[in-house]
Amino acid sequence: MQADDKKATKESAKRTTVTGKASTGFTDEERAAVRERAQELKAGKADGESDVLAKIAEMPAPDRAMAERLHAIITASAPALAPRTWYGMPAYANKDGKVVCFFQPAHKFKTRYATLGFNDSAHLDDGALWPVAFALKELTAADEARIAALVKQAVS
Repeated sequence: MQADDKKATKESAKRTTVTGKASTGFTDEERAAVRERAQELKAGKADGESDVLAKIAEMPAPDRAMAERLHAIITASAPALAPRTWYGMPAYANKDGKVVCFFQPAHKFKTRYATLGFNDSAHLDDGALWPVAFALKELTAADEARIAALVKQAVS
């Protein structure tokens, strides 16, 4: 292979976006989440509850308060779900080990809101279109009741 051929191959391998600009790949936060997931997989089954509580304790105050409240709501609404970390975030898995729901704190990816997400193992189907993630800025009593109902439905 000639030098020109190697250069052409390298250039064609570069990823570009729809706008034609070169992609920079993962952000630092995304790379950190992937590293955390790799560590979780290496560690195997540890004490999920203490891992989740430790992750929550590391969060800045606004995210921590919300995560503590969500942890209480989820564990009370669906005691069959096992707390565990997932990409370094608090998550709750079914008996098969599949994550049903998770909390993504706002600080993790430097977003303006936290997210409560549900994976495809959650039974939230409602016709051909239903939400699988919810933006959270704060939790009201009505929000907490809605989340409890969603979590119960997700494991039904």
